[in-house]
Amino acid sequence: MRLSTPALTTLLLAAPLLLGAPQSHAQAAPPAATSVAAPPVGVPAVASSATGPASASSVDPVDLDDIRNFSRVYEVVRQAYVEKVDNKTLMKAAITGMLSGLDPHSEYLDKEGLAQLSEDTSGEYSGLGIEVLQVDGGLRIVSPIDDTPASRAGIKPNDSIVKINGTLIDPQNVDDMFKQLRGKPGSKITLTIVHQHSDKPIDLHLVRENISISSVKVRELEPGYAYLRISQFQDDTAADLEHKLGELIKKNGGQKGAVLDLRNNPGGLLTAAVGVSDDFLDSGTIVTTRGRLQDANMSFNAHPGDQLDGAPMIVLTNNGTASAAEIVSGALKDNRRALIMGQRTFGKGVVQTVLPLDADHAVKITTARYYTPKGTSIQAEGIKPDIALADLTASAADRGPALINSEADLPHHLANENAAAGDIDDDGSAADGKLATSDYALAQALNVLKGMALERPGTARR
Repeated sequence: MRLSTPALTTLLLAAPLLLGAPQSHAQAAPPAATSVAAPPVGVPAVASSATGPASASSVDPVDLDDIRNFSRVYEVVRQAYVEKVDNKTLMKAAITGMLSGLDPHSEYLDKEGLAQLSEDTSGEYSGLGIEVLQVDGGLRIVSPIDDTPASRAGIKPNDSIVKINGTLIDPQNVDDMFKQLRGKPGSKITLTIVHQHSDKPIDLHLVRENISISSVKVRELEPGYAYLRISQFQDDTAADLEHKLGELIKKNGGQKGAVLDLRNNPGGLLTAAVGVSDDFLDSGTIVTTRGRLQDANMSFNAHPGDQLDGAPMIVLTNNGTASAAEIVSGALKDNRRALIMGQRTFGKGVVQTVLPLDADHAVKITTARYYTPKGTSIQAEGIKPDIALADLTASAADRGPALINSEADLPHHLANENAAAGDIDDDGSAADGKLATSDYALAQALNVLKGMALERPGTARR
């Protein structure tokens, strides 16, 4: 996406403060978006764009007393504030305050903000690799991005940043503090973090890096079972997924099932989510959006062609699964294409649109809500998993070495007449145990996936 292209660029951003979460869209042949003739079941109809801002202003005219009060406050601040404030700074603060009072995701973008947005959508920037949300005048982590300074330092979803380089974050300096999170590659920064369910602050010394992230990782967990990890939805996500999964299938044959890991995925652009969903659906609605503007009313439908040929799927989610990642989860769940496993998702069910004001300024404003194929809004609710999993870790049981584990360990045992000497198949328990101790949720997902695969005719493999 380039900021100079369409006037309406629909964004599904996990938070107004984007840091290290490149968000974009792409698909070789993206699913068509059509105007929504009627709202989904249970969704009230909204005014069409035919009765847009002009008619709205005639129904609700601006009160002259409000204009006078604004002018008076503006003049009082300009003349009496303890430090001199120039008019440009005051006007920017007034606009910023107006937008921030609407919701946590609408904001005013100046030249610097547009440049940052361009970095976010391209997937390349210099920073720490964290998605940050401004909450009550502070900064809270939505999720760290894989293989970045933030994730390597142990930052987790719902951590709070209380200090940056020793300076306490408060509502008065939160914007300036946020800007310090980005900087030149190689520059150092100290974050004071408080983990969720803890009251003990810890200092993390980080070094900013050039972040250029491939959002898709594909591998086999074991023969026939694919692991698909999407860390965020950026410009090449759908195309990258199609290529890497296609290469895996070409090399190893058709898959019996797949785990799609969307944990700690902060989201991205709408069409990236639609493209990924369409990769696993043959038909059906993916998502609909509804707002006051006609351009905000869209419906996205799947096209024939499922890369996994109907093989069962598990989608792993947690509290850091947000925005575009929730669209994919909702589409696959409502179309009965996959089971959702893990924790309830973040619950961001609104769409932002970038509206350019001129070459150097724009407004990113919430213009629509989105609905899952069944017409459900997940705003502030999230998607409830089909199979709930607590955030647990597993450890190997302590036990002494066993001298006899099976009949084959007994002296003078009779050999199996159909097996070559010493040819005893590994039952996979060792690998299972290793996966369970390194990623308990993924191990559970694989076990459920195997059970689902037993109910489906075998998939041909090379």
